[in-house]
Amino acid sequence: MDHFHQVAGVLHAEDVPLPRIAAEVGTPVYVYSRATLTRHARVFRDALSVLPSARIAFAVKSNPNLAVLKVLAAEGYGADVVSVGEMERALAAGMAPDSIVFSGVGKTEAEMARALEAGCGQFNLESEEEGLELAEIARRLGKTAACALRVNPDVDAGTHGKISTGKAENKFGVPYDRAAAIYARLSQTEGLQMRALALHIGSQLSKLEPLEAAFTKVGALMQDIRAAGYSVTHMDLGGGIGVPYKAGEVFPQPEEYAAMVARVTGNWGVTLMFEPGRVITGNTGVLVTRVVRVKEGATNPWVVVDAAMNDLARPALYDAWHDFAAVEPTGETFTANIVGPICESSDTFAMAREIDSVKRGDLAVFRTAGAYGATMANTYNSRPLVPEVMVDGDKWAVVADRIEPATILAAERVPDWLA
Repeated sequence: MDHFHQVAGVLHAEDVPLPRIAAEVGTPVYVYSRATLTRHARVFRDALSVLPSARIAFAVKSNPNLAVLKVLAAEGYGADVVSVGEMERALAAGMAPDSIVFSGVGKTEAEMARALEAGCGQFNLESEEEGLELAEIARRLGKTAACALRVNPDVDAGTHGKISTGKAENKFGVPYDRAAAIYARLSQTEGLQMRALALHIGSQLSKLEPLEAAFTKVGALMQDIRAAGYSVTHMDLGGGIGVPYKAGEVFPQPEEYAAMVARVTGNWGVTLMFEPGRVITGNTGVLVTRVVRVKEGATNPWVVVDAAMNDLARPALYDAWHDFAAVEPTGETFTANIVGPICESSDTFAMAREIDSVKRGDLAVFRTAGAYGATMANTYNSRPLVPEVMVDGDKWAVVADRIEPATILAAERVPDWLA
């Protein structure tokens, strides 16, 4: 459910007509609904209430906007971060340092030191080498780092290959059959407090069975580690629950997910940690765009919009689907190709799709754009960096400015020897 709906034939975000935002901010522009964000955060949190002990760290990579993080902080969420930049955003949003989980396969020495100084709650170690480096930094700073060892369970998530993270050939975590020995050695390393195993098998999962298989497998590993005399007080089960992008798609609901977790982990006796991203923010946002022109094509007309692959990269990266809808639909439809103005054939949002009839100057939206949308935007072709807006009832505000090419150009320098 989201709060983007038609009122008198015009698409609104909550109580604000989208044409009003487009007129004042311009297009393309991301628009987020606070009501939708709050609802999804609460539904997920309430579903996990069936578990004896659960902590939630929002996957900041899915949407790092400061206003979004402020809303989630108020709902009791911590942060799952993969860079110091994301950590600083979480702290700026008011998230407690000890609620922050630092994930990622390439943490640098400077990043680990800064996270230790900030009081980061948990480091998810991707390798034994990383653990030894972190231990050395912690000892130098006179600190102890609470850690989880990320295990690669070699479970196929059944998702797109570019967002699969739990198979043996993926770069994440340590091999399952070596994990117990690595955990044992790191547990004996001064500067580390090994307390957990972590896993994450992929994003946009449409079924619970791969997650259940991975949890069961890592639960058995946890019991082996405990039997060897080492402590495991937390288990980090990651994220990955998907959301429907197309009408008619069915994905597991948070209540179903929580019931499965309760069944699998009932006798573990640990604090369970979760890192949802897309399931919280996916339907929170739309990308508003304006039709530049409709161009005759060999088979179908080309609908050229002012949003491009630099604004919404998912279709170009993953052939991802985003529903396209007119802001003021007439009820008529036609079959067309939807593309942006970037000088790349991959700047294509849809081919031969039946969509609302649109013409030059019309406004439209790409739906389910609140996750992995603005955060992946760039300035390719020297285009502006797309702005972001948040709506709250009948109020709205720009929560990230459009960064114009002139601003980016001003940050560049020509050396004296080229002047």
